[in-house]
This record gives sequence, structure tokens and C-alpha cells, in this order.
Amino acid sequence: MKDAAPQTIYLSDYTPPAFLVDSVHLTFRLDPEKTRVISKVDFRPNPQAKSRAFSLHGEGPALQWARIDGRDVTPEITETGLTCEVPDAPFTWEAEVEINPAANTALEGLYTSNGMYCTQCEAEGFRRITYYPDRPDVMAPFTVRIEGSDPVLLSNGNPLNSGPGWAEWHDPWPKPAYLFALVAGDLRAHEGSFTTRSGHEVALNVWVRPDDIGKCAFAMESLKKSMQWDEDKYGREYDLDVFNIVAVDDFNMGAMENKGLNIFNSSVVLASPETSTDATFERIEAIIAHEYFHNWTGNRITCRDWFQLCLKEGLTVFRDAQFTADMRSAPVKRIGDVIDLRARQFREDSGPLAHPVRPDSFVEINNFYTATVYEKGAEVIGMLKTLVGDEAYFRALDLYFDRHDGQACTIEDWLKVFEDATGRDLSQFKRWYSQAGTPRLSVEEEFADGTYTLTFEQHTPPTPGQPDKAPQVIPIAVGLLGPNGDEVQPTTVLEMTQARQSFTFDGLGARPVPSILRGFSAPVTVTRDSSTNERAFLLAHDTDPFNRWEAGRDLARETLMRMAQHGGAPDRGYLDALAAVLRDDTLDPAFRALALRQPGQDDIARALHEAGHTPDPEAIFHAADRFGAALAEHLKDTLHALYTAMDVPGPYRPDADDAGRRDLQNAALALKTRLDGGAAARTQFAAAGNMTQQLGALSSLMAQGLGDAENTAFAEQWHDDRLVMDRWFALQVAHARLEEAPKTAAQMTARSDFNLKNPNRFRAVFGALAGNAGGFHAASGAGYELLADWLIRLDPINPQTTARMCAAFQTWPRYDADRQARIKAALHRIQNAPSLSRDTAEMVARILGD
Repeated sequence: MKDAAPQTIYLSDYTPPAFLVDSVHLTFRLDPEKTRVISKVDFRPNPQAKSRAFSLHGEGPALQWARIDGRDVTPEITETGLTCEVPDAPFTWEAEVEINPAANTALEGLYTSNGMYCTQCEAEGFRRITYYPDRPDVMAPFTVRIEGSDPVLLSNGNPLNSGPGWAEWHDPWPKPAYLFALVAGDLRAHEGSFTTRSGHEVALNVWVRPDDIGKCAFAMESLKKSMQWDEDKYGREYDLDVFNIVAVDDFNMGAMENKGLNIFNSSVVLASPETSTDATFERIEAIIAHEYFHNWTGNRITCRDWFQLCLKEGLTVFRDAQFTADMRSAPVKRIGDVIDLRARQFREDSGPLAHPVRPDSFVEINNFYTATVYEKGAEVIGMLKTLVGDEAYFRALDLYFDRHDGQACTIEDWLKVFEDATGRDLSQFKRWYSQAGTPRLSVEEEFADGTYTLTFEQHTPPTPGQPDKAPQVIPIAVGLLGPNGDEVQPTTVLEMTQARQSFTFDGLGARPVPSILRGFSAPVTVTRDSSTNERAFLLAHDTDPFNRWEAGRDLARETLMRMAQHGGAPDRGYLDALAAVLRDDTLDPAFRALALRQPGQDDIARALHEAGHTPDPEAIFHAADRFGAALAEHLKDTLHALYTAMDVPGPYRPDADDAGRRDLQNAALALKTRLDGGAAARTQFAAAGNMTQQLGALSSLMAQGLGDAENTAFAEQWHDDRLVMDRWFALQVAHARLEEAPKTAAQMTARSDFNLKNPNRFRAVFGALAGNAGGFHAASGAGYELLADWLIRLDPINPQTTARMCAAFQTWPRYDADRQARIKAALHRIQNAPSLSRDTAEMVARILGD
């Protein structure tokens, strides 16, 4: 067998496949250690190909035999696949391989999870199952026979037939191999049905382990809502006789949209009021929608190559955001998305891992399942919709589905649809897909003789491989408020196309207060000189919910930056304005809860760094603590009434209204706990009738170094529930203070119920450590050393999770020389680990700038 060094793959090197596939027949003879996979594939030469060389991808399958048109052949085997001489005409390839699912700890391909067989083939997992052209532009219908002793045997598509120990499935819709799925195990189905608008009856099943059958009802209702919404909003019907969802404990991702057989991390399927928070219910609803929406935006129309990943993911994230906005509160959803975008994608854009929405190259595609591809990709779709308008957007989408159904497409195909539907030239807009980095908008203003002028200048800082950036199309939604708070100019979208550009508003009686970037109309940062009084005015009066929240967020961020650098206390004007928002019963409780929460410590570190300062994580931690204490003291006369007013009568419902009330109540409780020594939180913990209240009370106590008895009681109560205990693990590390955080994380890994091989449990501990900015960046470097130790241990077991967790180190250029040296030492130690995976090696090299 020949060795194959990792190679960089470039978008510019794309060539069409040498052979296309007309049909695939697979037979699986399941065995934990010796599964046999027999493949029969009908190939034909691709008339568009530049080569007739026949090669198949494969990593790990032990080839038993191979035949072409019934004749035995002996292919040449390498570490990455095989090559063979084939006819220059249609032919049938047959092969048998042996694989070991039980030993597959990477959780890619076919593996076992607590006795259940399951698959994860995106992006390149199918090549671990058998030899095949494992690329997204090779699409074919699949017929699958599964032979095994498990009572439930599932694959893609519609069931053909079954009997004792076997089942056959057929997916009539051509799909790439990354959408293949197989599940086998002792499972139970929560059943349902959905009738499409054309009258087609679809059987729905949520498959889980027997003990989890009581936690599926919400997932089923979320699926039905998704199917109805996609018909109503986009005109897309489901196209098979059955839709199956399976919950799996060991899963690297959140979920996977395999055609007709979605495989989910159990954490985003299983839910009950006693074991799941309101946030979990909302997340389940959104992720089930996301994977279902992929049926059209990802499955029926897929991506030509992995560089086009944002084509399916950005569009589907945008669609699931629309869905959640319709199901819940649109302003709250928008604010939540922006918080996440800034926390994850802006950090990515400003560091060594910055890359375009459509990357130019990669070594390991798993490393590009990033916030830039997903969340920024969705923001690009949102900007496009803003620019062309709602009617034109949906007209273009209808054309997209009609023109490209059954195809593997590119960003060029996507933009061409919009150009044809609207007559717009989108060549400049396309830069959003090719340029990395977050554009920065500086704002100047002038008022004279009733005319108000806004002048914007855009600049995108250099990113790896892209020192210079051209101007981009930026839709800037602007409204103007009069001195009394009335809106004198409703929301207008200004289309910025130049490096510097001015826009005027005439006929104004007085100098207005601008409300800029309403609804966060573009993923940019805005710099504008404005006073504390003006932002407090916007917080009190802005008619745009996002910008009203943003004004308070800006005030809080600036306050924390100042306090971290120079000490002091929050400005009273800001605290008064915030108190007015909290007392405004006309506002959504969920919105008020968001307004009450201060920016994260990592957000403050990023803001300080962008302002030219070196952030001190310990100083930021203490500033945040003083800020919270001052806020609690300022609101002390409001908190009890607010807390009591948010009581939710009646049985638990995970709907938006009740969830918003509980969210605000828990936000008030966190502040009350600073004042009453934990009395209210202990009462809530003891009386809690649902996990939102119980976990909210425990979190409030632990944040103040209280609640040892409640913490112990919680662990004893839920020690048998793996998903609840994931939360408990994370809570211990998240609330540890500074140098205690690495020590606490180490203690968690020493517990008998810590499982290195389970991604959920590993992320619970080390995701919480990385998210605890003061603790992870403790001056001793203990956080860096501990994470490096465990990533070195995890890499031989699960390279994909290891590589993604390496991103915790990406902010190293922000910090002082000593922290930089300690982080780089940790990264070099990972880099020098024996037999480092391709996934992790690429990620570490990118972070270090090698």
C-alpha cells in the first residue's frame, strides 16, 4: 500500500468526474467487528470529463474481491482509494469489502454507538464504508439491503421489503454519497403522519432507544410545523413516502440531513419539561427544521464540490432563521442570531482562521464547517433578499428550484438565478463570497438647512492570504428619529457600493438622531462618535427592536471596556435607561431579558483588541463582576416585582410567550441572588417544576459561589440522564472563577462518568472551559496546557472533534506576550504529537499562521 501525504485542494483545480453513476446497489451484512459491504455500481463515461482514468475513494475498507462486468479484476490500492483499468463504455463495478464499525471511534462512516449501528458520511465518510467516487457532484439513486440481527434496519428512501433479519430500501432521487445513511438497532418509533398539499400521505417516525420514547413528542410536532411551513413559505413538498429521524448518542455534529433518514445528536431530539430547558426546546425546533429544509436546499439541489458548501448551508440556515422568526419572536430571534454571529464568526473573521464564505483551498474539508460558511453564509442570503426585495427573492427561488432540481451547483449558478430573475448585475455582490473579514463602516454626519447627510466609509482589514480588499455592496438600513423620539424617516435601505459614499435626507425640521444598520442589515461593524445620552435615547425610543437593543449593548460594551481598563462604575444614565426598558410591560419579556444581559467577556476582549488595546482577561472578569453588582444594586427596587410578575401559571408550555417570561424571570433572579444571598434562588430550585427553572436557579447560585447543596442534589437527581449530566458538567466549569476553571475541568475529567469518546461529554467540559474567558486565559497558562493535553489524547480517537476544539486557541494574537507564548507552546505541543491527524494538523498550522 502506498503512502499518501495530505494534499491541499484548490477550487481552481476542479475537474468534472471521469465517470458518472446510473445506479447503486449496496448489501450490508452487519457485524460489529466484521461488517461486509457488497457494492454493485453502474458507471458510464462522463462526456464532459477531461480524463478517462478510473479511481474510487476509499480509506480503510479491506477489499475482498472486485469485478467489472462479472470479470475479476485486481485494482491498485492506496491509502486514499484505488485505481483500475476499465472499459471506455458503460460498465458494472462490483466489490466486497470488510470494515470494523466497533473500532471506528472517529464517528465517520459506519460505526457503533452503544450497540446501535449508524453512519455519518458528510463530508467524506462514505469512503470509509466502501470504494466509491465520494464527491458531491456524482449523484445516483441507491438501493440498499441490510442484513442483521437488530429489530430495526433503516436506510434512505422508501421501504421496499423486509423479513426476519433483513430489510431493503430504495431512494429514487439521485443523491451524492455524503447523503447516504444506515441505522440498525433496538429502537422504538414515535409515529406520526403528514399529508402534503397535493394529498400525499407521509409516514413520520422519530426513532429512539426504548427508555427515551417519552421524549419525542416535541420533535414530532417540530417536524410537522417544518413541513407545513416549507409548503406555505417556499412551495416545497416532501417527496418520499416516509421521513425518519433517529437520535444517536455519539455524534460529532448536531444533525445530518441524509435523504429521508435524518440522523440527530440525541441532545437535539430528546426533550421533556423535566429534563430540557426552554432554550433546548427552541434549539430542537430550529435544528429539526434546518435538516428538513435541506431536503430541497441541499439534497434535491446539492453542491458541486465542497468549496460550495455555503450554497446549501448558508441558504438553509437563512431558511431555518425565517422559520424560527415566524414560530417565535422575530426581533428576539434576530438579536440572538447577531449575538451568536459576533461571538463566533466575527472572532473567526478577525483571527488566523479567517476565510471567505467560499474558501479557495483546504486540506481537510471538515475544518470548514465553520461559522463563516454557515452563519455568515446566511447573512449573505439575507442581504441579497434585502437588496432585491421579498417578491423578487421568492421569484428567484422558484427559478432556482425549477432550473437546478437534481443538480450539483455552484455559487455562480445561484447568483445567475437572481440576475435572470431581477435583471441586476451581482458581480460586485459576489465579493461577499470571495473576500474574508468583517467590513468596518465609519460614519460621518452633517446637518444644515433641513438636509441631513450621512457619509459612510468602508474598510475590511487584511486577513490571511488577502491583504487588500475591494469595496463590497453593503445594504445599510437607516431610520431617523426626531428630538422627541418620533420617527421622522422610516426605515430606508441605502445601497453602498463605493469605498466612501454619502446619502442625504431633506426636509427635516431639526437635527435627527440616526438609527443605523437597522435589523443588522449587513454583517459589518459600525464606528460612529455618539454620546452616552444619545445611545440612552435610542435605547428608550428607537422603533427598530434590534437597534434599540444594540444601543443598550453598545453602552454596556463601552462601559465594560472602560471599567476593565480604568476601573470605576457604570454610567447612571445607562442604568436608568435600562431600568426603563425593564419596566416597560409593552415590550416582549424575551427582549427585556436580552437587554438585561451584559456582553460576554470574550466580546469585551475583542472590542478592546480592535480598539488597539491589549485585553487583560482577569481585569475583564472583575469588571464584569463589578458591573453585575452595580446593576443589581441599581435595580433592587425593581427586581422583586419583575421576578414575581413573570410567574407563568398553569402547565409547562415551551412556546415563545411562556419561554420569554421564564427567561426574564431567570435574568432577574441572577441579579436578585447578588442581593439576597441566594434566598430566592434556593426557593425556586426547591419548587422548580421544570428544568428551565431548576437550572436557572442553580446557575444563579453557582455564579455567586453559592449552592453547594443544590449542586450536589442536582447531580444525584439526574445522574442517570446523560444529557442533563452534560449540562451539569458544563455548569461546573463555566462558573469556576479564573484559575479555578482549569482545576475544575481537570476534576471533571477524573470522574468515572467522563467519557473521552463521547463528543457531547467532551464538549461539555472543554467547550465550557474555552467559553470561560477568564479561566481559560488564566495567567498561569493552566487552561491552555490542560486543553492541549486532552486534545493530544483525543486526536487518535476522534480527529474531527479535536480539530474543531483547537479553535479555542485562535484568539491568541489579542493577548499579551506571555499569554501568546504560552498558547503557541501549547499549539506546538499538539503539532508535534505523534501521528497527528490531517484534520488537527491543518487547524493548528492555520492558527499559528504556518
